[in-house]
Amino acid sequence: MKKFALLSLFALLFFTVAASAQTLFYSGDFDPNNPNANGLANENDAIVGGTPYGAATFQNFNCTTPDCDVTGLWTNNLSQLTPSAGYWELRSGMSEGNGGTLIASGTGAVTNNPTGRSGFGYTEYTNKVTFASVDVNQGQYWYAVVPICTTCAGRSFNSNTFGLNKVGTDTDNLQFFNSSFFGANYTNANNEGVFQDFSGGVMGVPTPEPSSLIMLGSGLLAAVGVVRRRLL
Repeated sequence: MKKFALLSLFALLFFTVAASAQTLFYSGDFDPNNPNANGLANENDAIVGGTPYGAATFQNFNCTTPDCDVTGLWTNNLSQLTPSAGYWELRSGMSEGNGGTLIASGTGAVTNNPTGRSGFGYTEYTNKVTFASVDVNQGQYWYAVVPICTTCAGRSFNSNTFGLNKVGTDTDNLQFFNSSFFGANYTNANNEGVFQDFSGGVMGVPTPEPSSLIMLGSGLLAAVGVVRRRLL
């Protein structure tokens, strides 16, 4: 009985620290009623194609804890596509005309779930990819998720947003567009229109500050002491 109680408390400590994936960042909803509502090409299809994509949008986000384990990314796209896959990238250090450093990328299964919003005659879909954890340190990063349907004669546009229902932090007006098809080389998205932010997000697990772990551990160890006293 004593061993079982102690093991249960240590298991509680482990599972509390090893939290499940959550929304680390969401830039906000597309608002079709906003006078600056817009979307920018984000696609790899029969009309706008290329390797590894025809056009990609890059949204930044901040990892605000000592490190973040990123396990999924998504973009909300005004789209006519039924994507067969999604191509994703995670980058750091982007600037005008500079793609920065590619941290990780891949092509994998993608969801295609309607958000309930629409605009310009297009339905908006969430295109999300998940993957093995990519660990990043505290700082600023950029991500892209491009829906792929090379046999689709349709279009896809990453919705813009002005922060409705936003989660986490980023830097507004520091998003980028890259497309050899359209002759754009990691240009600030505002050069293509009004793109303060692109609608999309980041899933993952934040690592708590060391002081928070110490406090959590101290509290659980104190609880262990109480159990030991009661079982002796």
